[in-house]
Amino acid sequence: MLKVGLTGGIASGKSVVGEMFVALGAHLIQADTIAHELMQPGEAVYQEVLRMFGAAILNPDGSVNRARLAEAAFGAPAGNKASRIHELNQIVHPAVIRRQEEWMAEVGRKDPRAIAMVEAALILEAGVAKRFDRLVVVTCRPEQRIQRWAARVGVDEESARREVGRRMAAQFPDEEKIKAADFVIDNSGALDETHRHVRQVYGELKREAEKNG
Repeated sequence: MLKVGLTGGIASGKSVVGEMFVALGAHLIQADTIAHELMQPGEAVYQEVLRMFGAAILNPDGSVNRARLAEAAFGAPAGNKASRIHELNQIVHPAVIRRQEEWMAEVGRKDPRAIAMVEAALILEAGVAKRFDRLVVVTCRPEQRIQRWAARVGVDEESARREVGRRMAAQFPDEEKIKAADFVIDNSGALDETHRHVRQVYGELKREAEKNG
């Protein structure tokens, strides 16, 4: 089995690229989906996040309002922002990583020649890149991030620019991600071009996975 990390900056198109890999035969899990599951009422992560950030982050039904949680962490005053983001990551990351490891182990048991891919924004920032055999980084032009975020959440481009800038401040710049990457997929152009590059990378990953298996 080959363990592959799929990462990139905010609104770079990681999920689109991940779907392309799945269509070709890769197994994929999203760290964001895991985190969402772990923040359901009754989960240990939910309880700890609630203790740390308070009831203001909750919806009326007791579920976590992710926009309010993001505002509490990323929107903290400049002097306190890094510590608030760090506090959130310290709660969520270890639990997410454990779930990822369990999932990859299960994939490997079922298919020793599988490509087990984890899509996560903060692989390098969390210091877990060495858990993977290969790292794929997705990039795009800075202005595209803003346009894509605006379209995704339904806000104007100025609001999107502020939010993207705020979140990117907690991520490594693309230059650092690219240096650490085994493969870089530029998602700035047409989807057909992105898909062509994904097929090329998948072919190389599949050959290595079969060799490992």
